[in-house]
Amino acid sequence: MNSDSGQTPGRVLVKGNEAVAYGAVDAGLQCYFGYPITPQNEIPEMLSTLLPEHGGSFVQAESEVGAVNMLLGAGACGVPAMVSSSSCGISLMQEGISYMAGSHIPGVIVNMSRGGPGLGDIGPSQGDYFQAVKGGGHGDHRNLVLAPATAQECYDFMFKAFTLAFVYRNPVMILGDAVVAQLKEPVRRVPPAGTNTPEYLQSLVRDQRIEGYGARGKAAAPRLLKSVYLAEGALAGRNRLLQSKYAEMRKEVLFERENVDDADLIVIAFGSMGRTARSAIHRLRKAGRNIGLFRPLTLYPFPEAALQKLAPGRRFLVVEQNIGQMVEDVRLAVNGVCPVYWHGVMPGLFVGADELVDPILRALE
Repeated sequence: MNSDSGQTPGRVLVKGNEAVAYGAVDAGLQCYFGYPITPQNEIPEMLSTLLPEHGGSFVQAESEVGAVNMLLGAGACGVPAMVSSSSCGISLMQEGISYMAGSHIPGVIVNMSRGGPGLGDIGPSQGDYFQAVKGGGHGDHRNLVLAPATAQECYDFMFKAFTLAFVYRNPVMILGDAVVAQLKEPVRRVPPAGTNTPEYLQSLVRDQRIEGYGARGKAAAPRLLKSVYLAEGALAGRNRLLQSKYAEMRKEVLFERENVDDADLIVIAFGSMGRTARSAIHRLRKAGRNIGLFRPLTLYPFPEAALQKLAPGRRFLVVEQNIGQMVEDVRLAVNGVCPVYWHGVMPGLFVGADELVDPILRALE
């Protein structure tokens, strides 16, 4: 899709990937680093023209490893920057993401995941849940993780991602998949209200930006960004600091509930499977079945408290396109208070609402 420099932001018909590119630029992106891989290629393709037109810099790196280390460098200088890739490309970035987490460096990573393991295929998969939510790289670190299900959320979540990255000085991941990346929907290109605005982001950036050796002509206090702590007890202290930050992140939990108050069964699904499950649930509710939908928007922090509150007297069905990943976090959250069933769609398959009706009815009955 062609860029539209100078056009008044409004309603556009775009793919999820293109919505990511629009959202990133409108949110205040200044530097993008990437390396091509399907199914996210429209993101770098679009940003290669759109970002320079808005005063930013686009760099096609020599590899995914190079891209994530450029992200680390830009974030260390207080520059709003991002990378995007898919699954196996994100795997190559894990060392750099761990270094960023250990060094308190902000950055946004977009993963439009594909089938695996290995090279797999370019079809849809939610098999990167563990990789995204459990840190992915070495050490005890966490990424903030947002899971869009629509092109509009791909746009809106970019504002949230950059704000969170700079508030917590931490990597933030947008976890989509081939369906979210390639679907085409109308998107309202208007920045969301509240604190997730370009102006608020710039106020955070000013606090973290490195400006030579001083600010306003005064000597600046030295800022040491590192992830190596070799003195006795130093690494333990660093990890205690990081864990306190991750505990603070828990207040950022987001989720969507639909028809849960009268539900005997609540379907829990994220991303593209959340939107497919919604269609199946609407059909079954018209037939008189009391079924609700719970869709996590943040995968970390996970909405465990909200699920604990809903659990008594109900059944849960986790639907995800992998061989069983988010279901573990749901079971940990409810701790045996209610039955938790699971239905997995094999990675690489495209399924519609029809394929989910029978699994939902089996869990209900």
